[in-house]
Amino acid sequence: MYTIQTLNKISPLGLNQLDEREFNITDVCENPDGILVRSADMHETEFGSNLRAIARAGAGTNNIPLDKCSEAGIVVFNTPGANANAVKELVICALLLASRNVVGGINWCSALTEADGDVEKLVEKGKSKFVGPELLGKNLGVIGLGAVGVKVANALVKLGMNVYGYDPYLSVQNALTLDSHVHVVDLKTIYEMSDYITIHSPLLPTTRGMINETSIVSMRTGVRIINLARGGLVDDEDMLAALESGKVARYVTDFPNNTLVGKPGVVTIPHLGASTPESEENCAIMAAQQLREYLNTGNIVNSVNMPNVEMPRSGVARLGIIHRNIPKMISKIATLLSDEGANIENMINKGRGDYAYTLIDLGQAISETTLSHVRQLEDVLRLRIIK
Repeated sequence: MYTIQTLNKISPLGLNQLDEREFNITDVCENPDGILVRSADMHETEFGSNLRAIARAGAGTNNIPLDKCSEAGIVVFNTPGANANAVKELVICALLLASRNVVGGINWCSALTEADGDVEKLVEKGKSKFVGPELLGKNLGVIGLGAVGVKVANALVKLGMNVYGYDPYLSVQNALTLDSHVHVVDLKTIYEMSDYITIHSPLLPTTRGMINETSIVSMRTGVRIINLARGGLVDDEDMLAALESGKVARYVTDFPNNTLVGKPGVVTIPHLGASTPESEENCAIMAAQQLREYLNTGNIVNSVNMPNVEMPRSGVARLGIIHRNIPKMISKIATLLSDEGANIENMINKGRGDYAYTLIDLGQAISETTLSHVRQLEDVLRLRIIK
């Protein structure tokens, strides 16, 4: 039986994916086999020797120390696409908030009292202060055509916008689901053509602060920018300067901070992108299923630090080996198994950056001595025997 620790409240629909005959679920455990987490910060967490996998019920993994996990042979999963519809709907809302000063209008109406006079007449007189453009016929730039970006692009085509998309790593699957009316262009074109820009990129060293003074200069005057992806993608000080100069008409972000809250032209949303019951359920279900699949079969789906590897089960015993992605590792492992007299019935190996994962199905049981020899190979980080 595997012990699974939950670090946050996980939807019961997710936990129901883990059969109680195979999994013991608890929120208190010193050395679990797996962890289910949402937003809890794990950077100071000490990992026990049993920990094999962490599943994040959400897309981002900034709360998980990926380098530390990789070196310990701990597979980290996320749930791409599980919250995509929730984020897409909020992007549509954000585009409207960026166009029409709905928030300012609501705040103004809420402050009116009987002492100010006839509210109906005041509203008719004052509504012109909150006028804004329609989305129909305007140019939208979508930076990042992943699970969310594709849904956003397709939805806004249907709302009558001219949609331009950019993604240097556009997958075949996402390309096939992209509406044929979306123009896939380079980033320079996005900046030059767009009346609205919405960002859906991961936060990486190469994307941090990608919306900054330099990129904003190349944009249209009066551009409206939406960021429901990650706060660090936009340089806040440069954004405030652009708003003050009029280069940017409005900035809508899901990541409020001390720099942005209350500033003119900024609409701050309290990180609501994935905050729907449906999204939380979808993320929990996907995270639990991926964790269950890895622990039971060794297959890896949607890992952020290891390659995705799936192989149908055959043979008597299965080995899952996480090791450094360097030459001759497979031959070293195969030689040790051959010396034991073990017959490899099936095998798959994939690498991802500095790390690789090898699944091996054997025709017979293998001794603890041989397993120990494989574990002791230099650059082997983790070996599992999956019975």
